[in-house]
Amino acid sequence: MAGQFITEVNDANFERDVLQSTEPVLVDFWAAWCGPCRALAPVVDEVATHYQGKLKVMKMDVDSNTATPMRYGIRGIPALLIFKDGKVAEQIVGFVPKDTIDKSVNKVLA
Repeated sequence: MAGQFITEVNDANFERDVLQSTEPVLVDFWAAWCGPCRALAPVVDEVATHYQGKLKVMKMDVDSNTATPMRYGIRGIPALLIFKDGKVAEQIVGFVPKDTIDKSVNKVLA
């Protein structure tokens, strides 16, 4: 389900790959059965391509990984969390247009 510039992340490597990252990381919390998640996937692919080299984009399957979504209070998916310096800088829940994601990403990158 991950695109060319998107990496899968899980509970085991979340600390290293997201929280200890030197660049901001957008994490897409999703599930295979979630229609809005599948609809958002091409938008997330576009974001990953557009911000390549400035922003890491990762996906986490909430069915296979329960500890991390619980830790960050993920109750609805799709949920996009943007991490900077190991902390949540922006949070977007639900299916949104690309410009909504761009605004949040640009705020974090500024």
